[in-house]
This record gives sequence, structure tokens and C-alpha cells, in this order.
Amino acid sequence: MKLAILDHLPDHLLELSATELHRHLDGPTLVHLPGRRPQPLFVSVLQHGNEVSGWEAIRRLLKGRYSRDPLPRSLVLLIANVRAAARGQRRLADQPDFNRCWPGSSGAKTIWHKLFGEITDHVRQLKPFASIDIHNNTGQNPHYAAVNRIEGQRLRLASMFSRTVIYFTEPRGVQSMAFGEFCPAVTLECGLAERLDGTDHAMAYLESVFNLDQLPESIPAPEDLELFQMIATVTVNDEIDFGFSSDASELRLLPGLDRLNFCEMPPGTRLATTLNGACSPLKAVRHDGRDVTRDCFRLADSEVVTTRPLMPAMLTTDINIIRQDCLCYLMERISLSGDSGDPRREKPQPELPETLP
Repeated sequence: MKLAILDHLPDHLLELSATELHRHLDGPTLVHLPGRRPQPLFVSVLQHGNEVSGWEAIRRLLKGRYSRDPLPRSLVLLIANVRAAARGQRRLADQPDFNRCWPGSSGAKTIWHKLFGEITDHVRQLKPFASIDIHNNTGQNPHYAAVNRIEGQRLRLASMFSRTVIYFTEPRGVQSMAFGEFCPAVTLECGLAERLDGTDHAMAYLESVFNLDQLPESIPAPEDLELFQMIATVTVNDEIDFGFSSDASELRLLPGLDRLNFCEMPPGTRLATTLNGACSPLKAVRHDGRDVTRDCFRLADSEVVTTRPLMPAMLTTDINIIRQDCLCYLMERISLSGDSGDPRREKPQPELPETLP
């Protein structure tokens, strides 16, 4: 597969919704647009085809004042999974998750890993000002930003979007981690794709970053930053039939589970009901592969309940997403120690490593 690089936006591309882009783009495409400041801002949209807020924000931004005025800063735009976007899906059956294929990923390499490696090498040579990867969630979540390293410029970039920031180091192969090797990089999570506020928020944020002269290197003040650390990934056992209604034969997850995102669940919080004797329906796994399910969940009279205080993120009620990715991630609040930015957990917890959405 050949990397497509354009020095302009094709005619009428900004008139197209995400589902229509495949008619004009054959695959992942880089678009270079000039601006008053030559050091470019890199923006990635549609790594997951059903997460459209980033493309909608770019469309509106470039169709507005920047259709007549020059951009404040040059832009390198990646329009990623147009085939999946055509069907409104995260990814297609013959595709890997694009946001697990960047340099540093684990597992077998594919043509997609080669392609995203070429994109990384190409953009690295441009010495970008910053990198912004825009996503949506499939469950109820606040808008938040995520970083892969605790340092001033990344936290400044993240806190410009939201005072809620998540720190993660797993899984490998995500775009922000690859680009974080040569520029400040953040991931934006803009809530549900069908809600207009995610597009509005992303567009306003991009406008602000475009107009920055520089990024301060100091850590944001505590009142400007609420920092969390991902600690484990929760999945449903592959062999179990599950759902959110009476149709499920082995595990019935509680409807509206996503309302628990970013809420601390006390011990004994009920998440699901087991049917027909299903056992160990949920798994919580840390990034080195150690199963920590018993640290997090237990069965009590056929109910799956929490065993310790837990705070979930990205809980979803989309069965396809649960099967393709996970049920949720677990996290805990951390504070920053002095000027060094070293993360410190606010409350001692059993050892669980950080992992990403």
C-alpha cells in the first residue's frame, strides 16, 4: 500500500461527511496545508471510522474563516480509516485497529504497520509543533485528554482541552506514543460521536492551538489539572454469551453502565448478573499480562460486584465495541510531586500498572 500525500485538499472534500470520503480517498491520506507559521501542527482524524468529531471539526474550521484567511500555522492532516468510516464502523473485519499499528507496537507486523511507520518518518522530518489525535467514546464520558508522558508541554496541551487528563503507557502502538518521541502529543476524547458538543469542543481547541506561539514547559497549576492513571483493562470472557437484555444467555450486564464512567464505585457495586452458572465472566488484566480479576471483582449470589474502590473509564454499552476492544478501563487519581511532575497516587492501592484507553 502506497502512502498518499497531498499538498492541497481535493475539490469539495470539505463538503463530504465521513461516510462519503472513501469516494475520493483510497486510504489513509496526509494533506499538507500552508500557514503563517511554517512549523506544522499535526492532526489525526478517523483512526476509528465511527469517531467523526475530528473530521467534522476540521471541516467546519477550514470551511469557515480559513477558507479566505491563511491558517495561523501550517497543518499536516491525517485522514485515516475512510473504508471503516464509509460503514460507520470502528474498523472492518479485514483491518487491524489503526491506533495499534504505529511504531512501538507489539505483535505481528502488517502492511498497516509499514504504512504508519512511513507516516511517522515523514512527519518526524517536519519537526511538528505538536500532535493531536482526535477520538470519540461509545459510552457516556466527560471530554478529556490523554498523554503518554508526564511533562509540562504535554500537560499544557492536554489541559487546554480539559482539566481532566489521563496518563497511560499501554497498549503500545498508539499514534500519540509514536509521535511523542519527537513532539508534544495528546489524544482527545470528545464524548459520543453523534453529539454536536464534541465537534464544537474539538474545533475551538484546534483554533486555540493553531494560534499559539509556543507551549509553556511548566506543569499546569493543580487547580487546572485533574490527573488520572490507567491501571487495568477489563474484558468479557470470549466464550461467554453476554448482552444488556434478557436475550443474553450467560451474562447480563446492567443497562446504563456507562453512567458510572469517572465515578468511584465502592466495593459491592453490582455490574452484571450471571446466568446458567457462568463463572469468571469478567477479566481485569494489567499490561504485563498478569490477571488481577480477583483484586477487582467477585461473584456474590450470581451477581458480579466490585471488591475494592474502582473508577472506570470508557465503559460502553456497544456490544461490538466490547468484543473488538474491551468493556472498560480502570484508573485511579494521581497527583504531581513538586516541579518534577513525577506522578504520585493519592491513595495507596494494590499494585496495578497503567494502561490506555
